[in-house]
Amino acid sequence: MSTVQLERPGLTRVAQLRHTTPGRLQLTLFGLLALGLLTGLLVFVTANQTRSGTDDLGDRAQPLLVEAETIYSALADADTTAAQAFLAGGLEPADLTRQYEDDLTRVSTALTAAARRTPEGSEPAESIRALSTGVTRYAALVASARANNRQGMPVGSAYLSQASALNRETLQPQAQALFRIAEQETDRGYGSAKSTAFVVLYALLLISLTIALIHTQVRLSRSTKRTFNIPLACATALTLLLGLISTGVLVAQRNHLGDADSEGSTPVALLAQARIFALRERGDEALTLAARGNGAQYEQDFDTASQRLSGPNGLLAVAAGAVDGPAGQWVRSAMRKHDIYVGIHEEVRAKDESGDHDGAVDLAIGADTSATFRGLTDDIGRALEDRKNAFDREIDAAGRGLGSLTVLGPLLALAVCALAILGLRPRLEEYR
Repeated sequence: MSTVQLERPGLTRVAQLRHTTPGRLQLTLFGLLALGLLTGLLVFVTANQTRSGTDDLGDRAQPLLVEAETIYSALADADTTAAQAFLAGGLEPADLTRQYEDDLTRVSTALTAAARRTPEGSEPAESIRALSTGVTRYAALVASARANNRQGMPVGSAYLSQASALNRETLQPQAQALFRIAEQETDRGYGSAKSTAFVVLYALLLISLTIALIHTQVRLSRSTKRTFNIPLACATALTLLLGLISTGVLVAQRNHLGDADSEGSTPVALLAQARIFALRERGDEALTLAARGNGAQYEQDFDTASQRLSGPNGLLAVAAGAVDGPAGQWVRSAMRKHDIYVGIHEEVRAKDESGDHDGAVDLAIGADTSATFRGLTDDIGRALEDRKNAFDREIDAAGRGLGSLTVLGPLLALAVCALAILGLRPRLEEYR
């Protein structure tokens, strides 16, 4: 009861203000100041939120996606290289040994970098921890396979099979899961960077402030018989200027975010998957030969990976349609080299199935086959780097102006409030 009695005098006073000219002027001034301050607050929040989201997308979400792809592809390449080195027999070729060690180094470096970008206890952090443990075990199994192979002991093949099974059935799926999580975080990052809800609310406030200023000037012009109220006219001009500046910055940011997605993130994901499937093909080929007649499952997996890469709906064809310029040329070159590699693989299988196992091994790990396959993965890698650079350029461009808007926007809104006071105070003074 006492609360109602306290509230009524305030409400009554507001109601009374509506019935007098100076009272209506006071209410108008309060309304303009409230809209102006809210607009200043919202432009700060909107610019700050979009800048924070854009920075997070460029500094954490997309780099995590790239690091997850690096882990995935390096694991696949290590599996392939270990199998090829095993096929060579005896002391492994130095270049394959070096490549295998480089792959494991890339995995370790990418895992360390990814761990810095993930909060402790999160799903990505758990995946990274499991991968770190698994990679150590994988390296130990490969070392055992190599040591036994040098001595000509058949058990080396069993160690290699265990290592490959660990890589393919545990480590690569974990890396793939991390890659998918990174893709989801990148998608959420685009939504956070756009901050649609804040942008819409800010736009509504800005429009309301503009309409209120114009309406106030029209009413004053009719009641005072004066054409212009210069401070209010300047306040309207500043509001329109604020609208133009913020619209320009936010529209440019959204356009660059769209380009970062279509020209960067999307092709990067496609090319990353294409490189992984290509490496799976090469690994399947080597493991089929190492199994000596017991590698049917590897050959089936080769066919599956090949189907994902080839044809009008394959990853390479889709990626070629998603990029242009040098990246498009490299992808088309990769498509041609993949066709050549698949043709060589068919020759390898023909030799192996006809009983010429040594000839099949020589062809599979020969210089020409290795150069063709390396050219395939190098072309995909060049296109991938080109699209990463495109993403970085667009994200940098998307962030331009947002920091300035967090300062300039509130200052212009405060200037509008000050001009509203200057425009209405003389009218209020006339009634004293």
